[in-house]
Amino acid sequence: MKKAIIGKKVGMTQIFDETGKVIPVTVIEAGPCVVVQKMTKEKEGYEAVQFGYEEVTEKKLSQPEQGHLKKAGVGMVKHLKEFRLEDSSKLEVGDVVKADVFAEGEKVDVTGTSKGKGYAGVVKRFGQGRTPTSHGGGPVHRHAGSMGSSTDPSRIFPGKKQAGHMGVDQVTVQNLDVVKVDAELNMIAIRGAVPGPKGSIVYIKSTAKAQPVKKGEGAGISLNPQKASARVNPQKASARNK
Repeated sequence: MKKAIIGKKVGMTQIFDETGKVIPVTVIEAGPCVVVQKMTKEKEGYEAVQFGYEEVTEKKLSQPEQGHLKKAGVGMVKHLKEFRLEDSSKLEVGDVVKADVFAEGEKVDVTGTSKGKGYAGVVKRFGQGRTPTSHGGGPVHRHAGSMGSSTDPSRIFPGKKQAGHMGVDQVTVQNLDVVKVDAELNMIAIRGAVPGPKGSIVYIKSTAKAQPVKKGEGAGISLNPQKASARVNPQKASARNK
């Protein structure tokens, strides 16, 4: 990846673009992040940097964490995350990365921890169907039902969809647009929703998706004759909606 930063989800809002269209965005307080550690091929076998985010008092950290940060000569930070950046060799321990590392119009991937839903049944957790509700179905309409195991193998195979703890999973949403960057407030507005509740930690990285490159004026124009007729006939609904 080219760029990365640690942030905290503030919440969702909406902004207007130049044409007056509403854009739903998630506001993230991104950085400032300090470089705590630098990994090299000679020592660790790979190149990466470890970022630290959100300053805290020393008493809120364990002694190993305090020793790690004191060795780096940086302040006490609560969250640490390692990123394998393409130009990690340019960063040094103590450098500060701010929100302006990203620019408007860039594509990013956002990783966070999804909201916890508690203990959930199979209907809510996996969208499974209910049992028939007539002719004495009993109070088991939302139960999992038969598991299918008999004498052989006499057990349920791992991975069976059953009731259990729902949410609190690492989720990555890819290919989101950076709509606005405020370097003074350390704020990044990203189009769409981002995993996790308000106040949760998220990681913003350059997208892993390959961006298509248009080749000439006719690139991307469909050869479908019906769509071609819509381009020349303004009476067609598909042409009027453009």
